[in-house]
Amino acid sequence: MPETPQAAFARFIRRAIDDARSDRGWTVTDLATHTGVGRSTVFRWLAGDWQDYPELAKVRGFCAALGVPVAAAFRALGLPDGDTAGPRAGRGAGARVDEDIRIILSRLADPRVAAEDKKDIREMLHYLARRPTRRAS
Repeated sequence: MPETPQAAFARFIRRAIDDARSDRGWTVTDLATHTGVGRSTVFRWLAGDWQDYPELAKVRGFCAALGVPVAAAFRALGLPDGDTAGPRAGRGAGARVDEDIRIILSRLADPRVAAEDKKDIREMLHYLARRPTRRAS
């Protein structure tokens, strides 16, 4: 059975906290202060206690403060590596797909988007991921 994004991200966070503790002597309180991510959020991430993806800005800030590649955090979350800041220019249809995915992920992470809308997005993604593909003619 594949690992859930919650478990993979919790493992990533645990490793980052352990490294910060051993390399810098930081407690979770120090970590929260330096990364801008609150203690309760850190503990939720550690417990895998989230249904909507963590706020990507917080993940980026956490990684930047610890010198950890954001791409590693995104991989743990099961997201495309790193650049969700904007569209990728000059790549044709691939850029449009990347932009669509970025928009979907940002909506799932946006606390202003209603839970019902997020549920609809997840159900549609679930449907699309599992429907049979058509054969090329």
